[in-house]
Amino acid sequence: MRGVGELISLVNEELGMALRPADADSPLGALPGWDSLLLLRLIAVLEAATGRPLPVADVISASSLAEIHALVAAE
Repeated sequence: MRGVGELISLVNEELGMALRPADADSPLGALPGWDSLLLLRLIAVLEAATGRPLPVADVISASSLAEIHALVAAE
């Protein structure tokens, strides 16, 4: 995943959100409509998109989409 904007696009397309790149640093709980089920769905979407498992505990502990992007990019 090249940039956080690509993650935002993926979230919008796959999870039906309407986020902007500026939302990447917002706390997940502050995103409109965000909940724990969306986080689990995002993990599945990211694993499918990258073709590899993600460190689920780390992703769940992330506080923003920017942090999740950093985890995905580091793997």
